[in-house]
Amino acid sequence: MDLSALYVARLCYVCLLLLTANVAQAQLRLPKLISDGMVLQRDVPLKIWGWATPGERITVRFNNKNYRTVTETRGKWQLGLPAMSAGGPFTMEIIGSTQLTVKDILIGDVWFCSGQSNMVHQLNIHDVTYAKDIREANYPQIRQFWIPTLTNLQGPQNDLPSGQWKAAVGEDVRPFSAVAYFFAKKIHEKYKIPVGIINASVGGTPIEAWTSEEGLKEFDALKATIEKNKDTTYINSLTRRQTATSTRPAPPVDLGMAGSTKWFDVAYVPKGWRPINVPGYWEDQGVKDLNGVVWYRKEVEIPASMTGKPARVFLGRIVDADELYINGKSVGRTTYMYPQRRYNVAADVLKAGKNVFVIRVTNNASKGGFVPDKPYCIFAGADTVDLKGTWYYKVGTTYRPIAGGNSAGGNSAGGINAQNQPTALFNAMVAPEINYAIKGFCWYQGETNAGKPQEYATLQPALINDWRRLWKQGPLPFLYVQLPGFMDYNYQPTESNWAMLREAQLKALSVPNTAMTVAIDLGEWNDIHPDNKKDVGERLALAALKTAYKETLVSSGPLYQSAAVEGNKIVINFTSTGSGLVANDGEELGEFAIAGADKKFVWAKAKIEGNNVVVWSDDVSNPQYVRYAWADNPVNPNLYNKEGLPASPFRTDQ
Repeated sequence: MDLSALYVARLCYVCLLLLTANVAQAQLRLPKLISDGMVLQRDVPLKIWGWATPGERITVRFNNKNYRTVTETRGKWQLGLPAMSAGGPFTMEIIGSTQLTVKDILIGDVWFCSGQSNMVHQLNIHDVTYAKDIREANYPQIRQFWIPTLTNLQGPQNDLPSGQWKAAVGEDVRPFSAVAYFFAKKIHEKYKIPVGIINASVGGTPIEAWTSEEGLKEFDALKATIEKNKDTTYINSLTRRQTATSTRPAPPVDLGMAGSTKWFDVAYVPKGWRPINVPGYWEDQGVKDLNGVVWYRKEVEIPASMTGKPARVFLGRIVDADELYINGKSVGRTTYMYPQRRYNVAADVLKAGKNVFVIRVTNNASKGGFVPDKPYCIFAGADTVDLKGTWYYKVGTTYRPIAGGNSAGGNSAGGINAQNQPTALFNAMVAPEINYAIKGFCWYQGETNAGKPQEYATLQPALINDWRRLWKQGPLPFLYVQLPGFMDYNYQPTESNWAMLREAQLKALSVPNTAMTVAIDLGEWNDIHPDNKKDVGERLALAALKTAYKETLVSSGPLYQSAAVEGNKIVINFTSTGSGLVANDGEELGEFAIAGADKKFVWAKAKIEGNNVVVWSDDVSNPQYVRYAWADNPVNPNLYNKEGLPASPFRTDQ
């Protein structure tokens, strides 16, 4: 064969491959969201869409009616279905050159649930607190579509790579967002209709990552970042720069793993170990500024009644990573600080009498060790053994800080954390759903933006307006959770970024058809992921009943309206007082602070008078300003209405 013939043969082969690829792309296809088990929004016109060969005629057969369209030149087709009442199950047939069938379709209410980790947190993570709820879950008409973590810096995507609808039945309920599940359950039980949850949420992410480029057009700095991130040359340069500057030395040797007999081995004889208390951080117990690997060891007496059967170990939370060994066997490990440590122990691990527990703890920054006020125990059957108290520790190795190191975790793109970049999560996780009709939005986010609360006051309304514009369903209800209490208690009036972030969230109520769930009383000082997800979800449902379903009820705790100085007192007026204001614990009102023109706040006395609270202090003769629950984690925010809903923190000195 001469060269020209060989060239022609190869060209034909390439053309055949391209033709095959085009045919594959042109095959009739639906977005992942339109799939078996989906819940369609009732009482509004619907869009059904997909992809096929340009010019291909498409018929959608649904509820005994046919709807037709023709595929556009770019290969996309879309058609409308009329508004329908709740019901199902139905089957949908999509007919083109081939045929697709979508089964088990319900019509009800669909809620788009988004945010960061407290919206992510699944029932499975809280399966001790909600063991009964999981065990009794049998709600085939409550369904969730869980969107995997995805990012894109270039622009909005048309579809998701994967995803499926799951019903809240049996073990399938475990991956449900706990907040979204309890929200949906309340709605379902109230109206006896199907409820769909589309969950697009990623831990540790800022609000700007969830907003479209158009939605951020008023934010010059973010616009500049978006444009830079679209430049692949720039992104690649970051990759090369990071590779050149962040080469890490080989990790130091962990003495506990270096010898022929490892420190977790039952044959190991401990020497030079020092006493330490669990729970607690080692920096608070005589070990200064240590980042590295610290081994903990304890001989635990186990009764015979606990042997020969599966057991569980609760190790609270550990900063940062850990691996547990019992009698030389690896029982469980966690690679980062936030999850609660709950490990299953096989029936053959424990023995009657002394059992050697060894925990290898790795800490990279800040205080390392065992978070206080968490459960530390092992139990089997009806027996429990407490693991708190004196352990012994030995340092396996220490780490030196790496200058310029990139933070661990998350999706990275070109030396930056992609999931924290403006528009990145919107493009990949929100944009593919905007054709799908919904009832409204549930939003639980803000922790990551707490360092810039003033900016959040404009970013949250921007997000709300952006999503409403894109869904093209008018001012859809937007329900959101105000940040709960978190971090150390402070027993003196103080400044607080978390309080300012809550204030920014409170201001978003000025956007029409929004509702805020106050969760100041539902947090935990030592856990950014508080265990109580049920009350959050059910309070969100209350907000939905009033905002989206127009029920006449009290859906919020007291909200600050105005303040008036009257002599040496300040009178605070509230809305959302319901049946009246109360101190929910029957004690004097707490967490009120007062100041004069100098804004030096001191604790104040406060009493309820009708729908008002009167605030004063003998130390401030000419008061000007009041604050309530103004702290990262206020100690006793006990102002509620009689419906049992807490007042939002506020200040008058804005």
